[in-house]
Amino acid sequence: PQGRGKKKSRKHQRFMERRVLLEQKGLLSPQRRLGTQTPMVGPEACSTLTKAGGTTAPRCRKVPKPKQVVSPSLSPSASPGSIARHRSMLLSQGNGSSKGVQMSSPLLRPGKYVAIDCEMVGTGPQGRLSELARCSVVNYEGDVIYDKYVQPELPIVDYRTRWSGITRQHMKSAIPFKAAQAEILKILKDKIVVGHAIHNDFQALKYFHPKDRTRDTSRIPVLNQRAGLPVRASVSLKSLARHLLQKKIQVGSKGHSSVEDAQTAMELYRLVEVQWETELARSLPPRPPSPVTDPTTDSNQYMDDRYWPTDLMASSL
Repeated sequence: PQGRGKKKSRKHQRFMERRVLLEQKGLLSPQRRLGTQTPMVGPEACSTLTKAGGTTAPRCRKVPKPKQVVSPSLSPSASPGSIARHRSMLLSQGNGSSKGVQMSSPLLRPGKYVAIDCEMVGTGPQGRLSELARCSVVNYEGDVIYDKYVQPELPIVDYRTRWSGITRQHMKSAIPFKAAQAEILKILKDKIVVGHAIHNDFQALKYFHPKDRTRDTSRIPVLNQRAGLPVRASVSLKSLARHLLQKKIQVGSKGHSSVEDAQTAMELYRLVEVQWETELARSLPPRPPSPVTDPTTDSNQYMDDRYWPTDLMASSL
């Protein structure tokens, strides 16, 4: 039994020598040693200080308190009212606790939402082509984060001022289409984009946004139902605003305001946000299963004999 113990001890020693070498070569992640303590969280953290003569004494140092973590679902500039609404929504959906809420749902990330509206002018033969002349983007709170006039790529034939609100004067401060497109798409990246008949806006931007991140208020049956209108009918933004928000938009002869339209679309969306997102979550296909772990990416495989350096093999025999 004693010889067997020595043999086992030598084998374990060789094993540990191989592990240390592999860790040094970066082929294996360092193993946490037994007995290591997790750092203290609190006003003080203490360690043992060895004095001359072999005596020991505790040595304490102050550890900064962890910063209060703000929910990643809220934008850094979120207003106190927005934070309160966000918290109440978490509590109501989690039966008094946010533990049961899936944070992957876009419903819980107001900072990920923007609303967009574009105004177009006529170009090409008889002004029949529609090109972007103004684009406005607002955040979840309705604050304007982008609003610029855009110079179409083709000469303007019809300003369509009655509807677009665009005049020749506005084009003096317009930026080139390509520049505007790059700026706008940077804002829309990874966002849930809200708009009314939003396919027209994307077409003007020459862009396709992922369908699962698009919220078109012209295609929300819940809104029509609340307004007492046919569920499948295509209702104008102006009509929905009048019925549901008691708000008059697109009035007068100066044309539409893309800022006002984007803000209105976001207001309508937020009116039915919880119900709509819940229905969307039910209708979405189930997520694919997690991929099986690839054994070639597991660092423990390097403990296999075939990965041991030949020089170490020879020295440990």
